[in-house]
Amino acid sequence: MEFELTKEFRDRFQQALDERDTKFIVETLESVQPADISALLYEFNSEESKYVLDILDKEVQAEIIRDLDSDARKAFLKIYSPTEIATILNLLNSDDAADILHELPVKEREEVLALIETELRIQVVDLLRYEATVAGGLMAKELIKVRQHWTVNQCIDEIRKQAENVDKFYAVYVVDEGDRLVGRVSLKNLVLANANKAVVDIVEDEEIVSVETYLEDTEVADIMQKYDLESIPVVNVNGQLVGRITIDDVVDVIKEQAEEERQIMAGISEDVEEDDSVWINIRARLPWLIIGILGGLMNAKFMGLFEEELVRLTAIAFFIPLIQATGGNVGIQSASIVVQSLANPGFVVESLWPRLVKVFTVAMLNGFFLALIVFGANVLLFTEFELSLTVSLALFSVVLFASFMGTITPMVLNYFGFNPALASGPFITTLNDLLGLTIYFFTVNLLLL
Repeated sequence: MEFELTKEFRDRFQQALDERDTKFIVETLESVQPADISALLYEFNSEESKYVLDILDKEVQAEIIRDLDSDARKAFLKIYSPTEIATILNLLNSDDAADILHELPVKEREEVLALIETELRIQVVDLLRYEATVAGGLMAKELIKVRQHWTVNQCIDEIRKQAENVDKFYAVYVVDEGDRLVGRVSLKNLVLANANKAVVDIVEDEEIVSVETYLEDTEVADIMQKYDLESIPVVNVNGQLVGRITIDDVVDVIKEQAEEERQIMAGISEDVEEDDSVWINIRARLPWLIIGILGGLMNAKFMGLFEEELVRLTAIAFFIPLIQATGGNVGIQSASIVVQSLANPGFVVESLWPRLVKVFTVAMLNGFFLALIVFGANVLLFTEFELSLTVSLALFSVVLFASFMGTITPMVLNYFGFNPALASGPFITTLNDLLGLTIYFFTVNLLLL
């Protein structure tokens, strides 16, 4: 049964915490998944949460702390002693332990490292050398590897030994005497093969996909998505197998990337949460709001250049919001589709012109239908044929140009190394407002005045 956090449950759980009702807490959480307990603990302060964790099984406690949001975990672990943190890390995989150690102050990190088990300490120290945003910082050291000259029987015996330290594994990696990656063998092929056969003879035919330790985490995610992999081996510059990255770590990267792009598209300049301080929220939101204000002032100044035209024919002012809103919507639609397509590294190089032709065709058809609707509505409401025709032609042109700008802007940003998601926020909206006004007043001057 899926856990549901309701107000009634939260209030009852708070009462149990206040009364230190250990029996209720243990019985209530007995059938709840660690990830759901993590979500529950966000509702309580650090001391209350620690009380809950201390009465749960140690392995469950470790999973819950692993699943906590990074910012929440950093605040939470401040009330833990180095010994308590070390006890938790001893129950986690090397990559999760390294992530938590990265979040600790240097002095406390050294104290915890001295207390964790020797084998884990060696693995974690190796992982701490890498930035958190590269494959080396994302990988886990736990994996199953065998020598290429071993027999299938020897490999199975070795798997039994190594599997004690590996929670999940999807394949066995084959290395040579210098630990250089040779290939992989599926568990199915290993079980079905002749017991005395050399493992190198049953290595999968296709070339094994691997990543280097220095590769960016987003590139790792792209590769795993492209080849539909549950895990991927990590090699150093010499081709030696040093770790593996599993799908759960890549899902976290994809979620973080999507969240970052969503915030950029919304005009938020840094990663913020609802419960962050007022100053952090202001700092993240204000820059793009200021850019929007500057864009609005530029619009007002630009409209001032056409003051005489507005005085001579005040009816043209009625359609300015229509022109700007349509241009902004079209630009954001086009930019959003291109940003999504840019996830494929071959987008610009392989298929730029066919895609631009398709975008132009779609824009022409959309512009035609929108202009037709506006023309018909204007003829019925304003009964001025020339004004209706002018507004419709201007709208058609705005849709074409806004679609072009929405398509080309993220590609230009991507080419120069900026996040293309910038093109889907206030940046493209402000640009399309100015572009729409320019086209509109140009059309009005050409056809009406």
